[in-house]
Amino acid sequence: MPTEPIIYVIDDDEAVRQSLEFLLKTAGYAVRGFESAKDFLEVLPKVGFGCVITDVRMPEISGIELLRMVKEANPDLPVIVITGHGEIALAVQAMKIGALDFLEKPFDDDHLLAAVHSALSQEADTAKRRAELSEIQEKLAALSNRERQVLEGLVAGNANKNIAFDLGISPRTVEIYRANVMTKMAANSLSDLVRMAMTAGILEGAGKTR
Repeated sequence: MPTEPIIYVIDDDEAVRQSLEFLLKTAGYAVRGFESAKDFLEVLPKVGFGCVITDVRMPEISGIELLRMVKEANPDLPVIVITGHGEIALAVQAMKIGALDFLEKPFDDDHLLAAVHSALSQEADTAKRRAELSEIQEKLAALSNRERQVLEGLVAGNANKNIAFDLGISPRTVEIYRANVMTKMAANSLSDLVRMAMTAGILEGAGKTR
């Protein structure tokens, strides 16, 4: 993922598009402008860290249609929709589809920049969570079946002796598996292990050892 976010501005009105590009570049953002949704869709598969700003009313492919396509292709990519006066119904529709925000023309420059900042912060948080989840899943995959069973017992709040009874092994053996789990998961404490389990979605139903 590129370290520098790119703001993608899609508007068939050249004056509006150039005005937005100038505002965003002045604020220090990298910007790419497109005069149609069709042009932007050609680069969408390669879009990384960034934010989309699109007008609602455009020929051929409307902003609403573009929003739907973006969310199907890249659900985490934030989209800000620009609407004309009296287009609240369209704005509400956009929010339901997944737009992060909508701005009604004429909008305040500071409002737009605040919306972009919020969008990028949200996407950065999402990317961080995805990376964390991927790392945890890799660690879980390295556990043996027995280690996974001990892990589930631990995060369910079961004592070593109870896990040992459920698995038909000795408490001492559970201690060995527990140490292995803590090492492989790189967990500093049991609470750290529980947090990882919650992130990976394995906490619910854990402890149902066989």
